[in-house]
Amino acid sequence: MRKPLLEDGKKIWRLIKETKVLDLNSAYYYTILCKYFTDTCVVAEENGEIVGFISAFREPTEMRSIFVWQVAVDQSQRGKGLASSLLQGLLKRKECSDINYLDTTISPSNEASKALFQKLANTLKTKMVETEILHPSLFPNENHELEQTYRIGPFHQELGGGKQ
Repeated sequence: MRKPLLEDGKKIWRLIKETKVLDLNSAYYYTILCKYFTDTCVVAEENGEIVGFISAFREPTEMRSIFVWQVAVDQSQRGKGLASSLLQGLLKRKECSDINYLDTTISPSNEASKALFQKLANTLKTKMVETEILHPSLFPNENHELEQTYRIGPFHQELGGGKQ
């Protein structure tokens, strides 16, 4: 696991596209994440291929909180705990050592993501609560599923924050 490099943008775009479940943003978007959000994004690489990715950012109005936008794991790596390792690796970074809350959105049909984040809350010995709902009418695609916003915390870096 490592911080993304600028040249990872197109590989990350391909990984997201191949999941077939995450909203695919432009290749430009992923390249910008790799340039300006390296402290809060994580890639997992195996044999030169990106097999996992997390995009996240610090919330501008609440700097002790991080918003996890997308978690992607290549089909070949699913069921191996890679997503959990990526999340824990992110929180262990020295750049995230003062983070006390993690926010994310999960659609109701995405049971795997809900289980992933509940597992993280359990690991951090804290709770995961639903804070709001983003209604499908907010999105231009009329088939977009509702998104539930969840907050994990407070936590105090039980994962060993600040060691990387």
